[in-house]
Amino acid sequence: MGGTVRRRWWWWTVRPGEWGFAVLGLAPALLGGAYALAALYAGALLSLTVVGLPVVATALTGARALGRPHRRLVRLLLGAEVPDPGRVVRPPGAVAAIRTALTDAVAWRALGYLLLRLPLGLTAAAVALLPLGCLWLLGFPLWLRLLEDGPHPAGPLDLLAPLLGLTVLAATAPAVRLLAEADRRLARQLLGPARTQQRVRDLEAARHTLLSAGSDRLRRLERDLHDGTQARLVAVAITLSLADDVLADPHLDPMRLRTLVGRARNQTDDTIAELRVLTRGLRPTGLDGGLAEALPALAAGCAVPVTLRLDLPRGPDEAVEQTLWYCAAELLTNVTRHSAARTAELTVEPVATTTGTGELVRLTVRDDGRGGATAGPGNGTGLAGLAERLAAVDGRLRIDSPPGGPTTVTAELPARL
Repeated sequence: MGGTVRRRWWWWTVRPGEWGFAVLGLAPALLGGAYALAALYAGALLSLTVVGLPVVATALTGARALGRPHRRLVRLLLGAEVPDPGRVVRPPGAVAAIRTALTDAVAWRALGYLLLRLPLGLTAAAVALLPLGCLWLLGFPLWLRLLEDGPHPAGPLDLLAPLLGLTVLAATAPAVRLLAEADRRLARQLLGPARTQQRVRDLEAARHTLLSAGSDRLRRLERDLHDGTQARLVAVAITLSLADDVLADPHLDPMRLRTLVGRARNQTDDTIAELRVLTRGLRPTGLDGGLAEALPALAAGCAVPVTLRLDLPRGPDEAVEQTLWYCAAELLTNVTRHSAARTAELTVEPVATTTGTGELVRLTVRDDGRGGATAGPGNGTGLAGLAERLAAVDGRLRIDSPPGGPTTVTAELPARL
């Protein structure tokens, strides 16, 4: 109940950047909308002439360029990171360049953004100026008596105008926040790279991260084996060689032989213990019995009471099992360290895809803590690394953690790789 109340109050608070975007974003919205309308009008008017296609191609190139300042404004005022779609490769030749511009999905989406941003910008500016009208409504009985001579008996308007002013004033903040959220989503959908392009980028980044982490781990393991375990094995070999010399001595000393054998045994035990430490984490030992045994053990070891709901009729691939285990372990650790929560809930369930194959697995961790969790670098929660681990298996991480809580973190990944 407390989280629901905090979430409701969150809609009544507006950040200064959202107010600034509603006011300062009006001019770019007007300019961009006018450019998009002029481009479409000129393209439609000249579509039957020879210069029609070059004009449309030039307009699309300009729309792509206009997306850059809009992305910067969204980032500075609304705090939404919109990836740069990158430059389009222009082939040599005028005809090829025109064809490339006309088939540039990013440019068409930027043109659509400029068109849709125009009514949004006008609406947001009008909503931002509503408090001025509210002041007039709140003081309507006073203005009426100051501006007009003669007696003015109290009437229904004297009561209705202030009530209307208070109502509009109360609705202004949620309206500004709602429009700001609409602008964020519109910018992410239309000003960023195309979906296939972004997917290729994510997979390339995930592959680079996975290969780099694997290479670093192999180098560290090689160094540890060379500097530590190899030295211990050499010590064992030397000790056994000394024991062999004692056995070859005609004057056999049983006490010295027993001492050397005991030393070799201790050195062997130490080497085995060090190998266990070095190989720990290559595969979690708790997964030997599958997720059905590993996740209850994780939930039981959490300092916060955790309700576990596990519904996996079929076990996923081994790599997916390991990723799910690491996600659950990291998220429950975050609940313990950062959330100040009293209870948490861990759910693992299959998700039906659009084709009905059910080849996705969803892991969800909810808590009733203070919220504010983000996947940004340097926040100490490890969510950025978790998102990279999921991206390596074509999964994704979603975080819903408004200030004051509650927090819901969802990881979705394919059950089969």
